[in-house]
Amino acid sequence: MSSLSRKYLYFLATFAITLPIDQWTKDWIVDRFAYGEMLVVIPDFFNLTHVRNPGGAFSLLTSLPDFWRQGFFLGTGAFAIILLLVFLRRLVPEERLSAIAIGAVLGGAIGNLTDRVRYGEVIDFLDFRLFGGYIWPTFNMADCWIVCGVAILMLDVFFEREPAGESDEAAPAASEDHAGEASGHAGREGSSEYRT
Repeated sequence: MSSLSRKYLYFLATFAITLPIDQWTKDWIVDRFAYGEMLVVIPDFFNLTHVRNPGGAFSLLTSLPDFWRQGFFLGTGAFAIILLLVFLRRLVPEERLSAIAIGAVLGGAIGNLTDRVRYGEVIDFLDFRLFGGYIWPTFNMADCWIVCGVAILMLDVFFEREPAGESDEAAPAASEDHAGEASGHAGREGSSEYRT
């Protein structure tokens, strides 16, 4: 199997895991919890709560009319998917970690986009209570995949190593410089011997 096909295999395997998990967990919540119903899992820390978000992250653009809000999120979601696929195509075969990250982000993006098509809003249910009584905005598995995928992409770019080709190209250039210096020294020595 070629390196190129392995890159796509890592992407497809990640996508095939993240999207079904996201949709299965949301269906499980919708089937078992009424809207607004809460199950305390870890007191004062973690609950399962069936809520819905018609807007974006942190309820962004919730106040917009349904038509404009849906059009905006469906349009930006489709555009983001296209960008991710273009980015995946441009990855070199060895960038498997980036391929995994793109698979996670795409799985999450399509998961939330599917909610908007099915329900007109996104299903959220992971409800965490933080220190000092602060309540983190309820989220879902798709959000987890997107955050993890973006974090991996950022780390991969931050710790990206210098391509081996550049160091290989620098070595011959340095050798040529040394060779030129050596021939120059030899020429000067030969001319001084001639003068004597």
